[in-house]
Amino acid sequence: MSSVAQLELRSESLADLQQVAQEIITFGKAYPVWLFEGAMGAGKTTLIKAICQMKGVEDTVSSPTFSLVNEYLTRDQELLYHFDFYRIDEEEEALDIGIDEYFYSGNYCFVEWPSKIEGLWPAKHLQIEVIPDSNSNRLIKVSQYGE
Repeated sequence: MSSVAQLELRSESLADLQQVAQEIITFGKAYPVWLFEGAMGAGKTTLIKAICQMKGVEDTVSSPTFSLVNEYLTRDQELLYHFDFYRIDEEEEALDIGIDEYFYSGNYCFVEWPSKIEGLWPAKHLQIEVIPDSNSNRLIKVSQYGE
């Protein structure tokens, strides 16, 4: 699977994370499913919080580690879904919560630990890799897949 386009961003502090989030939103606007890769503690949830804030989510954004999915509503009444598949063992667990319905709803779906459900990814998706290179610096690689 080859990517259509790529974007590399650097975040040097929490202060510039909103600008990074806005660039990702612009780059990925035609891609409803966003797959966030990165080691534990890399900053995936923090980046998703910044993206949700830029999209107008007023609710508290937190990782849905135990519930698997959180639903957020923006000021414009747009639904966003946030998944965390760290604790699942089988793709069937994602199927049991109706992952296909979420992925093909047209709403944004932000997925942490997507490698746990690789066989369920839609062909069209945005892949976001968060790579820490020091305490607060992050390299963020964003790739568009599918058409």
